[in-house]
Amino acid sequence: MADIIDRTSTDDGPPVVLDRREGPYGEVVLRRHGRLLQIIANGCFLMDTSDGRSERLLVDAARDALDGRSEPAVLIGGLGVGFSLAHAARDPRWGRITVVEREPAVVGWHRDGPLSPLSAGAFADARTEIVEDDLVTYVNETSDTFDALCLDIDNGPGWTVDEDNEGLYSPVGLASCARVLEPGGVLAVWSAQPCAAFEETLRNAGFKQVRTEEIPVARGVPDVVHLAVRPG
Repeated sequence: MADIIDRTSTDDGPPVVLDRREGPYGEVVLRRHGRLLQIIANGCFLMDTSDGRSERLLVDAARDALDGRSEPAVLIGGLGVGFSLAHAARDPRWGRITVVEREPAVVGWHRDGPLSPLSAGAFADARTEIVEDDLVTYVNETSDTFDALCLDIDNGPGWTVDEDNEGLYSPVGLASCARVLEPGGVLAVWSAQPCAAFEETLRNAGFKQVRTEEIPVARGVPDVVHLAVRPG
């Protein structure tokens, strides 16, 4: 794993495409750049294996905001490069870990492809369930409920790559998120940049204890995690 996430070799020549697939939502590409693995969707860079600090904070902040309940269940929206899942699986306090990922290619890269070293342990964990579905559809249709919902499906509420994800950050989408949360459950939303307007949207949607935690990055605007609690 150390070789995969080493940040010192990002410019060892041009990126090399490892796999390119046409998925249900367009083209998805996995490529290697030095020692980093990168996911590109429809020509837009989504994420890489350079640093998982903000993804780990996403999971930990949701857990820490809970009210001490035993073996809480967490729903992670987006598998990505697997940082959030792997971190959740290393924490024995989580009772059930469900990940919803809409791109079959991404799931395949984790099951038996180049991303498997990052997630093999988590995939083998009896608490883990991988669901291949669109998160918007899932939160509208599932009968399951969770103590925490961690969203990392785009660049954030103020900077979406996929317009289909915009609805998830709207009042209607947030109502669907609240529907799958137990009373007192926590919604944690990762974003590549702060979004003050989203805090107000969360409050207007009925969430309480709304706050934002910043994660410093090497250059530019810090990543953030928006946190909110469903009343009850």
